[in-house]
Amino acid sequence: MRFDTEKALRGPSVSSANLKEFMDHFGVDEKTISDVMAEALSKGGDYCDLYFQHSIDNYIGLEDKAVNRAYTDVGFGVGIRVLKGDQTGYSFTEEITPNAMKLAARTAANIADSGNIVKPVELKLKEVPNFYPIETPWEQVGVDKKVPYLQQINDKVFAEDKRIIKSNIWFINGTSYVMIANSQGKIVCDYQPMGQIAVNCTAEQNGQREQNYFDLSGRRGIEFFTPENIDRLAKESVRRTLMLFDAVKPEAGEMEVVLAPGISGILLHEAIGHGMEADFNRKKISIFSDKIGKPVAENFVTIVDDGTNPNLRGSLNVDDEGNETEKTYLVENGTLKSYLHDIISANYYKVKPTGNGRRESFRHVPQPRMRNTYMEPGPHKKDEIIASVKKGLYAEAFTNGEVFIGAGDFTFYVKSGYLIENGKITKPVKDVNIIGNGPQVLRDIVMVADDLKIGEGGGTCGKNGQGVPVSMGLPTVKVKKITVGGISTAKS
Repeated sequence: MRFDTEKALRGPSVSSANLKEFMDHFGVDEKTISDVMAEALSKGGDYCDLYFQHSIDNYIGLEDKAVNRAYTDVGFGVGIRVLKGDQTGYSFTEEITPNAMKLAARTAANIADSGNIVKPVELKLKEVPNFYPIETPWEQVGVDKKVPYLQQINDKVFAEDKRIIKSNIWFINGTSYVMIANSQGKIVCDYQPMGQIAVNCTAEQNGQREQNYFDLSGRRGIEFFTPENIDRLAKESVRRTLMLFDAVKPEAGEMEVVLAPGISGILLHEAIGHGMEADFNRKKISIFSDKIGKPVAENFVTIVDDGTNPNLRGSLNVDDEGNETEKTYLVENGTLKSYLHDIISANYYKVKPTGNGRRESFRHVPQPRMRNTYMEPGPHKKDEIIASVKKGLYAEAFTNGEVFIGAGDFTFYVKSGYLIENGKITKPVKDVNIIGNGPQVLRDIVMVADDLKIGEGGGTCGKNGQGVPVSMGLPTVKVKKITVGGISTAKS
């Protein structure tokens, strides 16, 4: 078999159900796949799967008012996994030929050494939905069509305010063609697009410099970057930067904290969501490992992890093990209902996989990962929540977080936020860390508004050295106390 570079860059049709085009794209047929599976199971494995992937990622950067960086990263290969109980044998090859795949399969097969041979069965295509429809595949969008976006945003950023002295802008897009076949006879195909523009601004006022950013991202095509969204990228990045000139440093100590709707859901993702990934619970690492069926929050708190939201970064038509995705209720009306499962944990807990088996690429093993994690709307109003706070912090956006999965302890840096004084949002704040414990924060949520918003930016979740795209969201949420650290006295 021979890899046709030109054809590969063109890719198969966007239709995820077109099995023959995907087979041709990867240069394989059903007999080849069946032979590789037989080799993978030759030493007694219980199960095996083959994960074919062709990814194309493009990057263009603008700095100092000039487009001066660009590159393309292409990945092409297959990962072969063999399971024996909860043990995993894994190998991958960037050469998709029968001999190379069989050699990789023999390496993965070494996890098992029993004489109980499982034979793969006939492959049947599994149809999948399309949660990320786009108008134009990224392979049809050349550099000449992307550069004007960067120049337009750069011009708008500098036109917004004379204090802007620098902007860095990135245009990132990617496409991943995926075909997954397993020894139970399932074969699925998927086309996964991704687009992102990020704007970082630096401003100077009386010798003081401030920096902030804003970005938009999703499983979208170039049509997402409308004139309105280009304006938003410029205006919001400048607004977030300039507000820091008026920011104060609040007093340290425990206080009421209101989490703004949207990207502040990263706190939910990091401090709570990771603790609900089933591998951490199967290994008794997570503090939630004995909490299924037990109350963990007020009865108006419902948290979901959802792979089906249209065009969000974490959405998946099918997970990286070939399982259907779904809307998984983690906490429903205050009670812990489910963990996030891949095949291994689902077998361990004797439940159906939730479609959370994810991997960074064909070079990596799948593991339970979040997709789009958010809290559903509650019974309160935002104005009601703000009015109930005498002295507190309104946290709008976070960065530089650190979480210890076992206990759930976390530290986050508030990049954008405000003081709340006597029931009103007042001065912006900066240089603020919040320190707490995820499960305790979950118990301390006392109000949830009806204004759920999903973050629009580009989140990438890291776990065990693998990064996968995710989204997160929150309605306005009031926590009765979180420690605000970093500044010991209050002087504005």
